[in-house]
Amino acid sequence: MRSSNPVFSRRGFSRDNGHAGFNTAPQAGGAAVGTQGNPYAQPQAGNPYAQNPYAQQDLQYGAPPQAPATTGRMTMDDVILRTGTTLGTLIVTAALAWALLPVDDANISKSYGIAIAAGLVGMVLALVQSFKRKASPALILSYAALEGVFLGVVSSVVDNRIASGAAMQAVLGTMAVFAAVLVAYKAGWIRVNRRFVGFVMAAALGFVLLMAVNLLFAVFGGGDGLGFRSGPLGIVFGIVGILLGACFLALDFKQVEDGLAYGAPREEAWLAAFGLTMTLVWIYMEFLRLISILNND
Repeated sequence: MRSSNPVFSRRGFSRDNGHAGFNTAPQAGGAAVGTQGNPYAQPQAGNPYAQNPYAQQDLQYGAPPQAPATTGRMTMDDVILRTGTTLGTLIVTAALAWALLPVDDANISKSYGIAIAAGLVGMVLALVQSFKRKASPALILSYAALEGVFLGVVSSVVDNRIASGAAMQAVLGTMAVFAAVLVAYKAGWIRVNRRFVGFVMAAALGFVLLMAVNLLFAVFGGGDGLGFRSGPLGIVFGIVGILLGACFLALDFKQVEDGLAYGAPREEAWLAAFGLTMTLVWIYMEFLRLISILNND
C-alpha cells in the first residue's frame, strides 16, 4: 500500500506505472475481483503481495467490513486500531512536550531546539519508512512520538504567545476537514482516478518547492523570505495547504479501500495509519499557521 503524502513512497498498487485500483477495480455491487487486475494476487515482478494467500479469493470492491475476516488479511478494524494507536502516541507526546517544555522567554530557545531536533529525526524516520518494502511499527510509532514532541512545542508557542486557543481551533479544523472529506468520498462526490492523483501530486510538488524556496530566502535574507508564509500571501497559501491536505486524505481513503478490496495483508494497516497520520499532521500545521497569521495581522 502506498502512502499518498508529501513524503512519497515507492510502495503502491502499481501496475504499468499507475495505481491498479483506478482502472481495474470493479464498482460496488459489480462483478467480483479475480486475479486479473488484483495487485495482491498476480505473481508479477515488483508486486510485494504476489504471494499473499488471501488475495486469491474473489473479493467485491468495497466488501462490507462486517463480513467475517480471513485471518491475516487487513480489515477496517485493523486500520482503525493502528491509526488510533499512531495518533494516540502522537497526542500523548505532544501533551507531554506542551507540559514539560516551557516556552517562556527564559526557556523558549531550549524548547525550540528540542522541538526542531525531534522534528528532523521524525522526518528522517518517515523517509526511511516510506522507502522500506514492509511496514515497521517501531519506525511508525517512533515517528509519531517525535512528531508529537515537535507539534507540542509549536502548538504551545502559538497558543501561549500568539493566539490563545489556537491549538484547539486547529484540532477542530482538522477534524472538520477529515469528516467532510470522508463524507464526500463515501458519497462519491470525490472520484479518485489517475487524473486526480496526477493533479494532486503535481500541485503538492509545486507547493513544497515554493515553500522550500521561501525558507531558503528566509534563512539567508531574513524575515519571511518571499512572504509566502505571512500577510495576505500567507493566508492564501495556508488555504491552499489545507485543500491539498484534504486531497491527500481522499487518496489515503482510496488506498485503504483498495487494500480491503484486494486482500492486502494485515501489516498494511500500519502503512494506512502512517499515511493518515502524516496527512492529518499536514492539515493541522496548516491550520495552526493560518490561525497565527490571522491573529498577527
